[in-house]
Amino acid sequence: MFFAPVVRTRAMSPAFRSFDRSFERFVNDAFFTNASRGFDVQQDDKAWTVTLDLPGVAREDLSINIEGTIVRIETGAQAKRAFKAAYELPQDIDADTSAAKLENGVLTLTLAKKAPVSNARQIEIK
Repeated sequence: MFFAPVVRTRAMSPAFRSFDRSFERFVNDAFFTNASRGFDVQQDDKAWTVTLDLPGVAREDLSINIEGTIVRIETGAQAKRAFKAAYELPQDIDADTSAAKLENGVLTLTLAKKAPVSNARQIEIK
């Protein structure tokens, strides 16, 4: 069997991006099971709850950045334990109403979903 990766452009449908992420998750779970250990994502109507094990990381050393659908978590240079990860969620995140809590080495992120805004405009028929 021959497997050739395909590079998709922005012109491709978002459905292909979803398929690509699903395939990547499948490969990561099948071959790199240690990468997903200590990581859990749950979802409800209003938010995602991400739980991540970060033992030995102090609250002051941790930086969490939200940009659109991407959450970046990393430790500073002075931290005892280095950690750097980025996660992409399927919908924009409302950074203003999101919260983070680090307790007993477990980081819990409550990431609020941003309501989709319709840009559709009605025009007058003449």
